[in-house]
Amino acid sequence: MNLRAYIFGLVAALFVLAVVITLLRRRRLRERHAVWWLIAGVGALLLGAFPRSLEAMADFLGIELPINLVFFVSIAVLFLVSIQHAAELTRLEARERDLAETVALLQLQVEQLGGGAVSSKDDRGALPGDEPGPER
Repeated sequence: MNLRAYIFGLVAALFVLAVVITLLRRRRLRERHAVWWLIAGVGALLLGAFPRSLEAMADFLGIELPINLVFFVSIAVLFLVSIQHAAELTRLEARERDLAETVALLQLQVEQLGGGAVSSKDDRGALPGDEPGPER
């Protein structure tokens, strides 16, 4: 491995770690979503610092080219992230459905208690008998 490729690998890994840590500190990325990116960044940093370890792992696993091991691990990490996001999306969709059902039931109760005076189209939360006033 030439010196330029070695330095590029280290700088790229440090950049990934810096971006993930910055997003965590600014609360743009939650910890549970950042775990895989931190693992990938630390792994890339270690492999960039010790490139012979990649060759040793590829030999141990019977993989002819070390770059194929990198591609396999990268695809596996992206697959796990995709599964994690799909599970989170499924949970959020179920929660959204539950909340919509709860709002519909509460709206029905309000209409029944108020004698139907509150319209379901009125999303400002006006109470029966409230007079519309000047805009504030």
